[in-house]
Amino acid sequence: MNFNNQIILPAARKVKDLEKLMKLSYEYIVILDSHISQIRSIVELAKSHGKKPLLHADLIEGLKNDEYAAEYLCQVVQPAGIVSTRAGVIAKTKQNRLLAIQRLFLLDTNALEKSYAMFERTKPDFIEVLPGVIPHIITEVSERTGIPIFAGGLIRTVNDVEQAVRAGASAVTTSNAELWKHFENTGKQEGR
Repeated sequence: MNFNNQIILPAARKVKDLEKLMKLSYEYIVILDSHISQIRSIVELAKSHGKKPLLHADLIEGLKNDEYAAEYLCQVVQPAGIVSTRAGVIAKTKQNRLLAIQRLFLLDTNALEKSYAMFERTKPDFIEVLPGVIPHIITEVSERTGIPIFAGGLIRTVNDVEQAVRAGASAVTTSNAELWKHFENTGKQEGR
């Protein structure tokens, strides 16, 4: 099953990317690199175009990535959800009843095992696995945690997206505008 009828979660790194996304039909979008002085207006812009922005808290310049920052984002900025590698940020996001997406960087087996223990504590709504081009790990994380998976990082081709979805990813996060366009209409009909 895909995420809210979206195979792709388009991720905007720059204002130009965000402007492109406003013209596309995707409901959920990811805001990557941003600045604290702009984040509220970016979220308001996205919402005014019917989008549900997911903020990557770790990539907001000028904002410390901790529970207080998460509380500020949840209460003041009010995105649809928050993406973070930090357990405290995920916990605070869940307390505020927003979507909590915990990012997992696949470094080695030891880091993966420690992450499983952390997921037991934080119970994120979704786990974003990076890089998202390792299908057997996507399957393993999905089966072991029972938490829906997003695949991201190093996703470059239509085949990369399709492999990640076949491996069990609910959606694929990508900043590749060509993939946004490719899956914009076909992504809504495709499923696993």
